[in-house]
Amino acid sequence: MVENDNVMHQTAVNLLHERGVKEEDIAELVLFLQKKYIVDLSLEECIENVKSVLKKREVQNAILTGIQLDILAEKNQLMSPLQEIITEDEGLFGIDEILALSIVNVYGSIGFTNYGYIDKVKPGILEKLNSHEDNEVHTFLDDIVGAIAASAASRLAHDNPSKAEITK
Repeated sequence: MVENDNVMHQTAVNLLHERGVKEEDIAELVLFLQKKYIVDLSLEECIENVKSVLKKREVQNAILTGIQLDILAEKNQLMSPLQEIITEDEGLFGIDEILALSIVNVYGSIGFTNYGYIDKVKPGILEKLNSHEDNEVHTFLDDIVGAIAASAASRLAHDNPSKAEITK
C-alpha cells in the first residue's frame, strides 16, 4: 500500500533533517539564486517556496530513493562496482543528476538553468554535503538539495513576475 501524502511528506522531510539538511539551508540557496532578480526577497519567502516544493510527490520520491542509496553506500551494502561509484561520487556516474532533474522538471526551464549553476558553484549546504567528510555519502543528497533549491527559485520567479527586476 502506498503511503498517504502526509506520511510521505513527513518521511521525506525527516530524512533530510536526519542527513543534516534543514529547510532554512535550502532556502539560503534559493536566496542566493534569486536575490538579484527579486527586489526585497526575504528568507521567509524562500522557506515557504521550499516547503511548497517539498509537498510534491515527485520530490518526495526522489528524496526517499536518493537518500536510501546514499545510506546503503555508507553501510557498504551495494554491489560492486556500484558501491565504489556511489561512495566515490564518480564524476561520470550521472544518475544522481538524473534523479535530481526529475525534481527540476516539475518547475520548467528556469529550474534547469538554476540547477546547473548551483550544482557547479556548490554554495552553502551544498559545499558541506559535497565535502565527503566523516565517511558520509551524499552522492544523491547534494544533487537533490540543489534541485529543490532550483525548483523553489523557479517557483518564486514564476509567482512573482511583477517583483522581478534584472539588475545591470
